[in-house]
Amino acid sequence: QVQLVESGGGLVRAGASLRLSCAASGRTFSSYAMGWFRQAPGKERDFVAGISRSFGITKYADSVKGRFTVSRDNAKSTVYLQMNNLKPEDTAVYYCAADATASIYATSDEYDYDYWGRGTQVTVSS
Repeated sequence: QVQLVESGGGLVRAGASLRLSCAASGRTFSSYAMGWFRQAPGKERDFVAGISRSFGITKYADSVKGRFTVSRDNAKSTVYLQMNNLKPEDTAVYYCAADATASIYATSDEYDYDYWGRGTQVTVSS
């Protein structure tokens, strides 16, 4: 069992930056591919970014490429999402997720993920 706790959300103006963190419990964090997803009000949950369990291979949604960066620190059992040049359309609840059965790579399919955090709110004003 893995517990994930997100932090770092908040209310910012367009163009600002935020860094989200997701701390994982347990001693097998390095064996999980990790993903970030987001859900805006009235919309489905969408993939944002993912990082492989090793080698730091990343994957991004087209809407965030060049603005968001996902990284992980296995020694701290933490995954990060650096968000730059935020836009109002980035407003959502952001969730991190762990894929315990990934071969190496993170996928964009939420159904591949086994554990989820409760989310952190990001609100971007225009």
